Amino acid sequence: MNCISWIIGHMANQEQTYWVMIAQGKTMVPGLSDLFGYGKPATTPQLAEMWAAWNSITEAADTYLDTLTTAKLETYFIDKDKPRRESIGTMLLRNIYHYWYHTGEVHAIRDTLGHTGLPQFVGDMIQAVYRPES
Repeated sequence: MNCISWIIGHMANQEQTYWVMIAQGKTMVPGLSDLFGYGKPATTPQLAEMWAAWNSITEAADTYLDTLTTAKLETYFIDKDKPRRESIGTMLLRNIYHYWYHTGEVHAIRDTLGHTGLPQFVGDMIQAVYRPES
């Protein structure tokens, strides 16, 4: 199991790759993929460094994500003159599901360490009632 700071770096790497590098052509934190990319070995980076990286990357990612429309979600990024394998919408779903997986992992780590008062899965849904648009 990875440590929490590695997981934060790993998620920052995916955000940066998808929504900053591919979508906007820039890099906020160089070298992340070498440390936290898929299949990279576990390390124990400083938690404060990883939070700072994640915060700056997700702020930059939001610049792009805030522009997404239904029509854009159905399009593809172009890589080497060819559309990427997954649409932008599918990449967004992959990103969301990836967060869910690692959120569960962090919860398990915290539980194993004996942390108390951890949030319950899903929680009180009375505040999140589904209301379809009319």
